[in-house]
Amino acid sequence: MALRVLIATVAEKPHFLGMVPLAWALRAAGHEVQVASQPMLTEVVAGAGLTSVPVGRDHDFWRVVRRYSLFDVLERDIPPFGRATAPLDTISWDYLKEGYRRVVPWWWRVVNEPMTADLVAYCRAWRPDLVIWGPVTYAGAIAAQAVGAAHGRFLWGADIFGRMRAHFLRLMAERPPGDREDLLGAWLGAHAARHGGAFSEELTRGQFTIDVIPPSLGVHAEAVRLPLRFLPYNDRAVVPEWLRTPASRPRVCLSLGISAPERHGGGQLQDMLDACADLDVEIVATLPPEQRHRLRRVPDNTRFVGFAPLHALLPTCSAIINHGGWGTVCTALLYGVPQLILPNWFDQPLLAARIAERGAGLSIPIAEATGARVRGHLLRLLEEPGFRTASRALGRDMRSLPTPNALVPRLERLAEARPAHAQSRA
Repeated sequence: MALRVLIATVAEKPHFLGMVPLAWALRAAGHEVQVASQPMLTEVVAGAGLTSVPVGRDHDFWRVVRRYSLFDVLERDIPPFGRATAPLDTISWDYLKEGYRRVVPWWWRVVNEPMTADLVAYCRAWRPDLVIWGPVTYAGAIAAQAVGAAHGRFLWGADIFGRMRAHFLRLMAERPPGDREDLLGAWLGAHAARHGGAFSEELTRGQFTIDVIPPSLGVHAEAVRLPLRFLPYNDRAVVPEWLRTPASRPRVCLSLGISAPERHGGGQLQDMLDACADLDVEIVATLPPEQRHRLRRVPDNTRFVGFAPLHALLPTCSAIINHGGWGTVCTALLYGVPQLILPNWFDQPLLAARIAERGAGLSIPIAEATGARVRGHLLRLLEEPGFRTASRALGRDMRSLPTPNALVPRLERLAEARPAHAQSRA
């Protein structure tokens, strides 16, 4: 039977874009697909050719972060995720407890509470069979439970949420009953109760997890995992004229996202470009115009393009320098491009470390990325063939994972295994 599938995500464009290929596959298989998010994402959803359902009001997360300096991306040890790469036996109960005291009230509540009640109300009216939600869009899990729909997470990046949650639960079980503080469970349980449900760990991790990170790189927590081949979708994409002809010399993509240049200003970027100015390469910098204006000079071997679709640019590149964002990292892996990753926080250091361990790239923490170090590491990527070989091997790993079309039958079976809900729809 045709299913009703709701994709729920807080209004963060990069989180949604990664879900688009699966949404297309579900529609192509004959299912009704809608995307519920806060109003600020409406045009992005509609621009992807999908049905948008604005719910609630826009969140104020980034305004709150800027005003109160809650999460400094230069502080790599922010709990509960700053030590995600560390051995679990070195991560203490107090560290994780303090982390939940930060992220539950100041991140997850801020982005979810403006949409939760309206999302539940919409689900009760539309009656989806399946809800797929982003890993911090807990409103999707609450709404799915309220209507008895099957539901699961769609990860962006490595599953440090599940890894740290699983360790937190192990440590909590060892604490005396009076010292088992669980702010996430208490918060989700209160919302579930308002809508006739009760807390369970399914509200934190879903009944399944869709994961595009290849097994050799990911952090796989204790959950039902559905591997999925990453397919790059960069929103509106146009291939420029300069990209239609082969590069005359090795091409290097420079893509640092938004946070790194803004946090460090133009000085660090200028240092990197100056240090590489004499190399016989073409550096293609995908940076906004305002970041270019901060530079005092632009070397002759550097081309600023503002935006270029990475799935068109990277197949022409010999290397990429990037900040470790999951979409950029996965696109480079897919096309077998060696990476120099300059990670800040969250899952970026973990992905960077795993790629380096596999020999597919190198890494320098962004705060330590001097021009001289970047130049030296870039030369290694360009001159040592082992990096390209290892990168291509990881690309083959990614291409061996099920496509969105191949995953649809598995999702259909999971949704149809909810007989009580199916009967209520009928």
